Order: sequence, then C-alpha cells, then structure tokens
Amino acid sequence: LNMKLSWLVILAGTLFLNPVTADCYITSQTVTCEKSGKNLSNIPTNLFQNVTKLSLKNNKITLKDSDKKILQSFIKLTELYLNENMIAVLYNNSFYNLTKLVILDMSNNHINTVHKAAFAGLNQLSMLNLSYNMITQLDSDIFTSLKSLTVLNLQYNFLKSFHIKSSFKLIKIVLAGNPWNCSCDLLDLQIWLTTSSVTMENENSTTCTSPNNKENFSIKTAAIQSADCKIGQASLENTVTSTSAIKLKSSALLTTLTPDNITGNNGTNAELPLLGKSWTFLAGVLGFVLSTTLLILAAIKCPTWCRYLISYSHRRLEENDSEMFEQEFSADMSSFPTVSGTNDEDPIVIFEKIHAFVPGEDGFIEDKYIDSYVTEES
Repeated sequence: LNMKLSWLVILAGTLFLNPVTADCYITSQTVTCEKSGKNLSNIPTNLFQNVTKLSLKNNKITLKDSDKKILQSFIKLTELYLNENMIAVLYNNSFYNLTKLVILDMSNNHINTVHKAAFAGLNQLSMLNLSYNMITQLDSDIFTSLKSLTVLNLQYNFLKSFHIKSSFKLIKIVLAGNPWNCSCDLLDLQIWLTTSSVTMENENSTTCTSPNNKENFSIKTAAIQSADCKIGQASLENTVTSTSAIKLKSSALLTTLTPDNITGNNGTNAELPLLGKSWTFLAGVLGFVLSTTLLILAAIKCPTWCRYLISYSHRRLEENDSEMFEQEFSADMSSFPTVSGTNDEDPIVIFEKIHAFVPGEDGFIEDKYIDSYVTEES
C-alpha cells in the first residue's frame, strides 16, 4: 500500500511539473504548441502566453491585424512556423514585440509583397525562410533591421534581380529557382556573392534565364561587364542632369519675366535681363521670313495693280459720244449689210466687227472706231 501511494505521488508531481494539453506540452525549458493542419483561419487565443515554439503550418491563416495582435503577446516565442498558409502580404510590424524570435518559417504561402518594415523588431532572428512564394521584387533594405540574420532562403520565387548592399552580412543564402536576369541590375548581387564570405547553396542550379547568351550560366560567374553598366549609368545621370538644367533655366527665365521683375517692386520700370544669342538668331530668322514673304506677294500682285492704274487713265465719254456709241452698237447687231426701205441715194454705212470683246480687257472702246465714224460722216 505504501508503495502504491508513493507511485501516485510521483505521478502527480510529474503531471504537475509537466502539464500536458491536447496541443501543447511543457518541458523544463520549452513550451511547444502544435496547431498544424487544423484548418484555422486565425491564430488561436487559447495558447500559453509563455509559449516558446509555435507551429501553425498547413492552415488558412492570412496574418490579419487581429493575428498580429495575438502574436505580440507571445513575448517568449523563439520559433514560429507559418508555412503552408494563405499569407499574401507582409505589412509593416507584422512581428513586432517578438524580440526573442530566432527562427521564422513562412515558406509555401502566397506572398507577393513585403513591406520595408515587415520584420521590424526581430533583433534576434537568425533564420528566415521565404521560399516557394510569389515575390517579384525585394530589396536588402528590408533586412537591415535583422542584425543577427545568418541564413536567408529565397528559392523558388519570381525574382529577376536582388539589389543588395555590401554591408549585408549572411553566412548562407539560397537563391535557386528564380528567373534571374543577368544584366546590370544583378551586378551588385554578383559582386556581393564573390567578395563576401557568404555561401550560396545550390550554386550550380542557381542560373540565369535571360538574356539568351547567358542562359544556364551561374549568376555568380556569368559575365556582366561592370564597365558597360557604369557607362550606361553615367549616360543616364548626364541625361537627367541636362534635363534638370534645362528646367532650371526655363524656370529662371520665367521668373525674370514676371510682372514684378519687369515693373519693379516700387512700380518703376526695371531693366529687363539681356537675352542670349539664341533669341537674336531667332529674331533674325523671323525678320528674314517676313520680308521674303512680302517681296513674293508684291511680285505676284504688281501686274494686277499696274493694270488697274492704267485703266483709270482713259478719257471719259462725252454726251455726244454716247449717241454715237448707240448707233455703232445697232449697226453691229444687224445681220445684213444693207437696210431695206432706204433710198439708193442715201449713203449706206457698213460696219465690220473688227474688235471682239476679250475677257480681261478693261471694256473701254478705243478712239480709232470713233475717228473712222466721224470721217465717213464728214
């Protein structure tokens, strides 16, 4: 009986020192909670606050604001497994207050965007796994706050380039399975891989996919001419500088031509700034074009103007001349040279139509017709 009682006491003490629940168990140093494959859409709240290792893989967690608040209460957490969930965006301060976290696994999610301060506060983080996601763009500034980071896994994303600074310290990096573009955008990563002490895992399978002449070459050894990249960058900077200078000159010119500068602050006429040679040349060209146009117009219109001036020099018809013109016009309109019913003794006057109206003449009757009529009358 005494033996049975002693065993019961030992068993009770063991259970008291190491309480066991359905999902969590406690040891002398760790509190581990296993919530994998539970079809959870939110991080559960009925967990021990002193949990040190939490596995939430293979669920439907999206890491909403409510999830982030729950995570902030696990201040003793050292390992967090959120792989195989439905996380798409890592917002700023997603893991804030987890200052003791060492391992963070977020592989096999749908992550396509990582904000710059997503990992802020993870001062002790050593291993970060972002593999098998949909990340297309990533900058090393995202990891600057991770002072203790030694292993970074980015394999099988959609990264074509990865801008990284020489001060970035790692022991191991995994970059395989990305569509790397071995051009100038990848030059800083290549330099960092060759000059730092970092180890690139699966180096032989970490290859370029573009351009075609570098396909299947390792991103660490592919020929990227730094001189060409510097020349291209210098030309781009010069273009930007020249464009900025032009904009500054234009704004300065507009400033000098404002009403305040023209009239002066006191209302008096201020002296305008001297114009450059380009304005003088432009004014000369405009003057030449206008003068040439006027000369061509004068040459075309001069004959017409002269004809109008000459037409006004004719003598105006007198009153007796108008009667004579009517007789002459009636003679031209008769179809026969003689008129029946007249005496043979009367003189017969026959006018021949020797002057036809020509479009473009001034319409005046020349003096020679009048002279010939007067002569026959006499």
